[in-house]
Amino acid sequence: KKIFFQASNPGQFENDSDVLWQRGHVPETTVYHGRVGINTDAPDEALVVCGNAKVMGRVMHPSDSRAKQNIREVDTNEQLRRITQMRLVEYDYKPEFASVMGIKDT
Repeated sequence: KKIFFQASNPGQFENDSDVLWQRGHVPETTVYHGRVGINTDAPDEALVVCGNAKVMGRVMHPSDSRAKQNIREVDTNEQLRRITQMRLVEYDYKPEFASVMGIKDT
């Protein structure tokens, strides 16, 4: 399946020669050099989705066991000792952030 993107307002861009979307090195891939926002015009990460996302397939995350090797048990007492040295905090989201992100319980 191929996905094509087309700007509906190309005149709005400051410089059309600044091509941020490029064909990837791997077949049928597209690379964007910058931040992408879906339902937001101020993404603060590589990809920000404000709304629901549907994934039809697998999502691999660094915590996924399929991405790891040499998995072994650790000394539980030592790890609990280290946890007691951690700084634990509680916080409230700033109202302006919670409002934009749709968070009701701040």
